[in-house]
Amino acid sequence: MNRASLLFAVLLVILVPLSLLAGRVWIDPQATPNAAIILMELRLPRAVLAIAVGAGLGAAGAAMQGYLRNPLADPGLFGIAPMAALGAVASFWIAAALPPAFAAWSLPVLALTGAGLGMALLALIAGRTSSGAGGGIALFTLAGLMIASLAGALTALAITLAPNPFALSEIVLWLNGALTDRSWREVAIAAPLIAAGVAVLLVAARSLDALTLGEEAAQSLGIDPRRLLVLLVAGVGLTVGGGVAVAGIIGFVGLIVPHLVRPLTDRLPSSLIVPSALAGSCLVLVADSAVRILPLITELRLGIALSLIGAPFFLYLLLRMRRGRL
Repeated sequence: MNRASLLFAVLLVILVPLSLLAGRVWIDPQATPNAAIILMELRLPRAVLAIAVGAGLGAAGAAMQGYLRNPLADPGLFGIAPMAALGAVASFWIAAALPPAFAAWSLPVLALTGAGLGMALLALIAGRTSSGAGGGIALFTLAGLMIASLAGALTALAITLAPNPFALSEIVLWLNGALTDRSWREVAIAAPLIAAGVAVLLVAARSLDALTLGEEAAQSLGIDPRRLLVLLVAGVGLTVGGGVAVAGIIGFVGLIVPHLVRPLTDRLPSSLIVPSALAGSCLVLVADSAVRILPLITELRLGIALSLIGAPFFLYLLLRMRRGRL
């Protein structure tokens, strides 16, 4: 475990008990009635889900930035999360026609399918073009915008054709991203998928290191580009799809976290994935605790809160890139 991983692991250990106690009503384990039930059935699954979703998004962002060699790469900005959301929204329609035993699994399966398709489209369009050239960054941006726009248009169509106002409200709220009212069932769905996705990304880590030398140099070292592409598609699809399937769209984590972690590492993808996963867990856990504490009439959606943080951060990165400091 490198220094960055140890730092964020310790921080996560400190944040977890604080997250369990924090909320509109703070929990006193000794004085609050039914404190054990509240902690075990409400607060703990929500905290575990925040850790899992944050880890998946952080690891996916680090892997995408390493693969595309583009510091602005992010599953949300480049259409991966919107495609996963499109698959999940489609499940609201398909589930009604399925037997109950299969309907419960339609959302995670279609979210995973959408995320994998989005990642595959991005890889095929933007490929492994060097991000050092202005055209490469423009290509990444245009490809991501195209995928996100397509997914957004189809999602809007699904919303427009919603069968009733209740379904419409549920879809819109779900797209904003949240961990409200999640239980151990959602943990059981998302955690194994995200863990498998992070494991796949770790398998690809050494190949990503070689890719930093350039595609030709990586191939001369025995790296198979097709195998690496398959690993990235599978890893990012599992991590992002698993998170979207239970929490909706939670953006900018994969963009913010690698930039915060990178100065603490040797900047190679293999050194960045694990600390980015831990830092992503910390970020989502803190953000979820914050939205519970804010004195609002209704709880602020987690996806909205992180977008309010992420959008200015993205602008900051663009300004740094313009000045040649990124």
